Amino acid sequence: MARFWLCAGCTVFFLAFLNLHSRFSGSSVLREFIFQISWRSEEILYQLDVGWPKHSEYFTGATFCVAVDSLNGLLYIAQRGDNIQKVLVFTEDGYFLRAWNYTVDTPHGMFAASTLYEQSIWITDVGNGSFGHTIKKYNSLGDLVQVLGTPGKKGTGLNPLQFDNPAELYVEDTGDIYIVDGDGGLNNRLIKLSQDFMMLWLHGENGTGPAKFNIPHSVTVDSSGRVWVADRGNKRIQVFDKDTGVWLGAWNNCFTEEGPSSVRFTPDGKYLIVAQLNLSRLLFVAAPPVGSIGYCSVISSIQLADQVLPHLLDVSGKTGAIYVAEIGAKQVQKYVPLKS
Repeated sequence: MARFWLCAGCTVFFLAFLNLHSRFSGSSVLREFIFQISWRSEEILYQLDVGWPKHSEYFTGATFCVAVDSLNGLLYIAQRGDNIQKVLVFTEDGYFLRAWNYTVDTPHGMFAASTLYEQSIWITDVGNGSFGHTIKKYNSLGDLVQVLGTPGKKGTGLNPLQFDNPAELYVEDTGDIYIVDGDGGLNNRLIKLSQDFMMLWLHGENGTGPAKFNIPHSVTVDSSGRVWVADRGNKRIQVFDKDTGVWLGAWNNCFTEEGPSSVRFTPDGKYLIVAQLNLSRLLFVAAPPVGSIGYCSVISSIQLADQVLPHLLDVSGKTGAIYVAEIGAKQVQKYVPLKS
């Protein structure tokens, strides 16, 4: 028994030494070694809800995005395909409610931004038709309420505002909007708009340096006032101050194999959930304390089947359930927190 504890202690010491050495020496090989070992002893935080949804036959296209309206217990799903309903509405319990298709061309990302007085859903549209290259706001029944961008015309302009393949958006309770514009198009931009759609700040240059992007694909905001962007082509996550737009730092040590495609926080703010599309994997990364970005530290992961391709995800603010839009499997799956 004494030999066991001696070996265990030596192992812990060895890993701690390697971790410190890798950080101070800049060795990517050692960091990757530590990263792989940490996965072997990871926590299990979520499990698949095998009974969700109740009616999967409504998935008739490639499911690209999902948005949770936690206030009303609704789930919106957008799919692509010919002669199908583009937007599906379910309850969080998995019961199908309705579908609609009005003015939706090629959906990419979506966000539910409901209040006590209004139920709304925003959709980014990357199509080349008459409704493409826009970000549109609908009510829960699919009636078009607001259009941002120039319908059917891609561009780089700011006045009037133009998009080219806008990837996703995040809407705060204040009404402020964060947009990542550039799923392989002309733009590589992070834009913040006020609730009346005035430009507050912008980062908009292609590149690998701080505050530059290569396919900014997903955006979210934490409770500490930090904006997190999945800079997919650069294989990193960049972080900004939400009020000033100042660059705060970046994570890249967790994404040596593939960049992040989606980012969302758990309701308690403890973990950032990251989807990696081609690896068909979900990562649960420890959220850093206020005032520090630090290193990316994977606490848990979920390895999906090959070619499932998790594109974008969303999290219920009430239950903590994760809904993952899988373009390869052409479905949405639900993962629920394990009860402690």
